[in-house]
Amino acid sequence: MTYAGRLSAEWGAHIWLKREDLAHTGAHKINNALGQALLAQRLGARRIVAETGAGQHGVASAAACARLGLPCTVYMGAIDMERQAPNVGRMRLLGAQVVPVTGGDRTLRAAIDEALRDWVSDPLGTYYLLGSAVGPHPYPYLVRELQAVIGREARSPVQEAAGRLPDAVIACVGGGSNAIGMFHAFVPDRGVEIIGSKPADAAPCSEEMPRRSPSGVPACCTAATRCCCRTPTARSRRRTPCPAGLDYPGVGPEHALLAHSGRVRYETAGDEESLAAVRALCELEGILPALESAHALAGARRWAHAHAGGTVLVCLSGRGDKDMPTFQQTLLAERP
Repeated sequence: MTYAGRLSAEWGAHIWLKREDLAHTGAHKINNALGQALLAQRLGARRIVAETGAGQHGVASAAACARLGLPCTVYMGAIDMERQAPNVGRMRLLGAQVVPVTGGDRTLRAAIDEALRDWVSDPLGTYYLLGSAVGPHPYPYLVRELQAVIGREARSPVQEAAGRLPDAVIACVGGGSNAIGMFHAFVPDRGVEIIGSKPADAAPCSEEMPRRSPSGVPACCTAATRCCCRTPTARSRRRTPCPAGLDYPGVGPEHALLAHSGRVRYETAGDEESLAAVRALCELEGILPALESAHALAGARRWAHAHAGGTVLVCLSGRGDKDMPTFQQTLLAERP
């Protein structure tokens, strides 16, 4: 946990950061990867398959498999392999086979599809180590339980330091693993506002998406119905948000339920405000966040401006080393 004092002074509210960027392999993904890898070993699996978008889940899976002596194959969209090249190298260095996915949209959704195809071809010998809170049961539940350590670890330190629970909790949402891990500890606390921050062009987090998106029809996205949208031509709408880790045309079923019940509010953050949040955290606190985490920071900045003096807890889901090519083309390109 880190209290961002200078950032708090700049934004006008007390900003607390849950530092998942300091976890082994650089993101929250190791919480889930290690737990599922141990489960796979207990079940007698001979090999692991996984998918990855930003590469963090792939790196975490490769590291866990290396530690346990399990062969690891990671499927990654061809587009994501280009924009997350450093993590591709890390996966290979850790002994994983990285398979480029050139079909479909060539991003995370296509990678999940290919990993599922691999898994069902050998369900007894292969374990599919799914990285987000999506897909068929029991994966959304399993991932939530393994990531719930995020919220448990954050709750007590903030409460002790501030003398009360935070006014708001914010996390970025793609499929939703870091967010559901953070939110789970605070859902019963009705006085805590919970906010998920998605890319500006992402799918809505709602079980009622077809009513909000009249041009689409209900679709099944990796066996999680009513959590994604399909156009009449049977293709998911093309979305190209800045961070690869949020480039998924749906959300986990628990996020859809939380949105439908009104317990969690899901907002969007654009590329410009997310990059501005990266710059602020770097220059004021000396912390380089991942682009995915920057969407949560952008949401926190917006909340802070509307709730001066309040306390907000932000999940910093990963570090930004992998995103340096993007930062060089955007933030650093603005400087001489």
